[in-house]
Amino acid sequence: MSSLSRELVFLILQFLDEEKFKETVHKLEQESGFYFNMKYFEDEVINGNWDEVERYLGGFTKVDDNRYSMKIFFEIRKQKYLEALDKHDRSKAVEILVKDLKVFASFNEELFKEITQLLTLENFRENEQLSKYGDTKSARAIMLVELKKLIEANPLFRDKLQFPNLKNSRLRTLINQSLNWQHQLCKNPRPNPDIKTLFVDHSCGQPNGARAPSPANNPLLGSIPKPGGFPPLGAHGPFQTAPTVPPLAGWMSNPPAVTHPAVSGGAIGFGTPTNPAALLKHPRTPTTANPSMDYPSGDSDHISKRSRPVGIAEEVNLPVNMLPVTYPQSHNYQQDDFHKTVARTLTQGSTPMSMDFHPLQQTLLLVGTNVGDIGLWDVGTKDRLVVKNFKVWELGKCSMALQASLVKDPAVPVNRIIWSPDGTLFGVAYSRHIVQIYSYHGGDDIRQHLEIDAHVGGVNDIAFAHPNKQLCIITCGDDKTIKVWEATSGAKQFTFEGHEAPVYSVCPHYKENIQFIFSTALDGKIKAWLYDNLGSRVDYDAPGHWCTTMAYSADGSRLFSCGTSKDGESHLVEWNESEGAVKRTYQGFRKRSMGVVQFDTTRNRFLAAGDEFLIKIWDMDNTGLLTTIDAEGGLPASPRIRFNKEGTLLAVSTLDNGIKILANADGLRLLRTLENRSFDASRNAAETVTKPLINPLTAAANAAAASSSGTPAPAAITAMNGDSRSLVDVKPRIADESLDKSKISRLIYTNSGVAILALTASAVHLLWKWPRSDRNTSGKATASVSPQLWQPPSGIFMTNDMTDNNPEEAVHCFALSKNDSYVMSASGGKISLFNMMTFKTMTTFMPPPPAATFLAFHPQDNNIIAIGMDDSTIQIYNVRIDEVKSKLRGHSKRITGLAFSNVLNVLVSSGADAQLCVWNTDGWEKQKNRFLQIPSGRPSNILDTRVQFHQDQMHFLVVHETQIAIYDTTKLEPVKQWPVRENSPPITHATFSCDSQLIYASFMDATVGIFNASSLRLQCRILPASYLPPNISSSVHPVVVAAHPSEASQFALGLTDGGVYVLEPLESERKWGNPPPAENGSTSNLSTPPPNGASSSDQPER
Repeated sequence: MSSLSRELVFLILQFLDEEKFKETVHKLEQESGFYFNMKYFEDEVINGNWDEVERYLGGFTKVDDNRYSMKIFFEIRKQKYLEALDKHDRSKAVEILVKDLKVFASFNEELFKEITQLLTLENFRENEQLSKYGDTKSARAIMLVELKKLIEANPLFRDKLQFPNLKNSRLRTLINQSLNWQHQLCKNPRPNPDIKTLFVDHSCGQPNGARAPSPANNPLLGSIPKPGGFPPLGAHGPFQTAPTVPPLAGWMSNPPAVTHPAVSGGAIGFGTPTNPAALLKHPRTPTTANPSMDYPSGDSDHISKRSRPVGIAEEVNLPVNMLPVTYPQSHNYQQDDFHKTVARTLTQGSTPMSMDFHPLQQTLLLVGTNVGDIGLWDVGTKDRLVVKNFKVWELGKCSMALQASLVKDPAVPVNRIIWSPDGTLFGVAYSRHIVQIYSYHGGDDIRQHLEIDAHVGGVNDIAFAHPNKQLCIITCGDDKTIKVWEATSGAKQFTFEGHEAPVYSVCPHYKENIQFIFSTALDGKIKAWLYDNLGSRVDYDAPGHWCTTMAYSADGSRLFSCGTSKDGESHLVEWNESEGAVKRTYQGFRKRSMGVVQFDTTRNRFLAAGDEFLIKIWDMDNTGLLTTIDAEGGLPASPRIRFNKEGTLLAVSTLDNGIKILANADGLRLLRTLENRSFDASRNAAETVTKPLINPLTAAANAAAASSSGTPAPAAITAMNGDSRSLVDVKPRIADESLDKSKISRLIYTNSGVAILALTASAVHLLWKWPRSDRNTSGKATASVSPQLWQPPSGIFMTNDMTDNNPEEAVHCFALSKNDSYVMSASGGKISLFNMMTFKTMTTFMPPPPAATFLAFHPQDNNIIAIGMDDSTIQIYNVRIDEVKSKLRGHSKRITGLAFSNVLNVLVSSGADAQLCVWNTDGWEKQKNRFLQIPSGRPSNILDTRVQFHQDQMHFLVVHETQIAIYDTTKLEPVKQWPVRENSPPITHATFSCDSQLIYASFMDATVGIFNASSLRLQCRILPASYLPPNISSSVHPVVVAAHPSEASQFALGLTDGGVYVLEPLESERKWGNPPPAENGSTSNLSTPPPNGASSSDQPER
């Protein structure tokens, strides 16, 4: 039943209640199963109408649905049994025992025996556990409290306990509106129409020349109800209005969100052990949605309009029930939303079978083909970074069946290719037996990680998941099994058997704290599995009964599937998880698809599928086809498609063994910012050996010159080798002399790696971009080529709001969106959101006090921001709706660091109180906290504590002036620690390299230490004389370090005098020193000398 048909049932229930059809109301409640009337249930229990109690319950659950349902029925039947014994009606008690209670014997035989023995007692209160049993009335009241808790905890009831919040007589109102509409369309409208029936459409009789009055003034079915027009339902009426509770996944039995301590109790205690894997089977074969019943919603804008009869007054059009419109009116969607533009065309060379964009780097695309090739593309630069032909890595370790099949036919197509959630691994499932797992280290660096002989026959799908917070690989295959492998060692953890046909796809997911896997097989069966050995939890039929894939929306709240039958009929549907039934069926497929249709979801809003040589797009909330995209032609009948994670790019396979990258407006802007990027490893290695060590970005000096002369001045940049150059075509300059003294408070590379953004102590942002040239064909940030200080043509700056009170004490912070389009920033005043392309302020919010001290975007949703405050709180803020969702309290001083783990679903915070806290991002509860161990005699008054996650998302870096440490997030314990020695200069800042193999740390004496991240041993040290000019003040030192997002050996320093320096090792060195030996020993004796100007002792020189 469609969602609007379901709403119609609620309207009928309200109407029946208002008309006092009480028995009919409760019958419809029970038969529809949409609304459980707790008040009616309470009355029937208190009155002891046990047959009606069970009959009413039967519309919502059965005894064996789950442990909550079993307990509910047991408590009712036990009470009925005890009441018969209390009346000394032995024959009735025996009848209840045999007919009603024996069903529980198979679950708890000892309990059933104990209940049976009550027949032998003159008074069952002689049983110790029943000694406090009072009279019948009080016993029913006590039981009712228990039943209500069980019902509220039961997932089958979670979206059925509250009636929708409706205005009085809503059905009457809709009928009035419908008749008003019909009257407007009359050819001969009469001033006082006589409505005698609702069975046919209204029309007036013979014309009488009179003009019809406005329906708003002359309702046709009595008066349109106004508030209070109909008698309101009493406070104890059956339909007490309340906000609708969002449904939870009912396919997997989730623990209740609110604990109920008394749920497991009972007079005798028929309590099964609490088990998150408890069965929740509510068998219901999915039904095909009837499009004719999927009415537009009451607030829909998609209303067919007809011209009004002459003489009828203008009024607001009322919504009217009509059949769904296939194409909603275009004004509801911006054309910028759709991927209409072919932005890139890539030549793969063989037919793409599977594609996947990197989860973090939005332009990195993996491709697997029909001949077993895998390719890695940077679609921003149109460069193919990697191409690998199929090859078994260790043939001798493979099964004889695989070896024999390869001899017979060496062609092995790719069935699926996919990135891990953090983008450090990717998996390839082949049509013969094996999966191969590669590790990704940035650029074109991919390395063999695991090869698993996974299934007999083809491996049809592969996915990554984190059961028990451990990264695992999930595969399925022709051998009808699903298998789970540990991602580090490749050890097999689970094998799920139960399908009777080859398993076609897997879809791992989690709800609350329950991790599970959906699987589909070629016989159309859908099953669900927990990570245990207890078998499948559900068994449903997928529409089409053949090749079906399942996917959740980006926020994990909605489940969709797309399948094609053997006859070529395709079905795209949304599932009602709480009932295991099809909620919505999308229209628009041809009757006979010419291949298996692939689909994808994006931005929690759109669905896309490849069919009929087109890409078809639906709005998730409307069944009608929204639009189609032909990608300028050249697509196969059923093209492969894949969105990037931001939903800005869409990859689609072509007939000529290629890939087209389609972009919406945001995607085009992203590609324009990256159009100068390219990656060519051979050119990188062949560059001149005179590559300088550093590149100072001296915008401040340029600003001062411009200000004094009153004429434009280009930014002067002096390289390490003394090559002094001037940049041309620099956009309008900084003209504020104060900038030459403003220290760099924050520094970051853009995610694309083509620019550096700095925030100065004067609240002004500076953006340097590297132009493409003969010396820098990639356009990436580099120490060998001078960048340009960039501004838009308007000449404006991104300048933060500052308070008048002690601006020099303001704390500066910013965060950059993943697509480099926006920067969120604050400098003691209101938080500003800037457009990085135009520098315009899009919005400001949260005026102090308190002031923001740290900002971090949520990794899955750019609209959610964690904001650390100077009052020690952390506010979880939704930008889109301008609302603080949660306020976290746990620190005692201002927040100095925030970092999200998208693997562990936690937020780690650090504060000026030297405390670390770990917060769960599902409910924002504090999980753990710990204080840093600060050496005595080292007061913490120079640098705040900072945190940053390792690439594995399981460990994080802690930086304090007294120490660098690596922490295990789940235990919140330090794994490695490097303390600053007594009387040594304090640490000012530190950060991981992009691959988390190194840590770049700056010190108060202007030295820079480069540490091996795995051992925290000093690998190299850079002395101040290596990058600072000789005439600079001795008090100048770095206060912030930023690492390049894809070049592991490049980093930048922001200094107290406003200077920014980009550092790389000399080309002759190619790396920062050598990794320290594994054994304990002095790291000062490295096997090779460090780069010029660098040293390798354990502590910075003083």
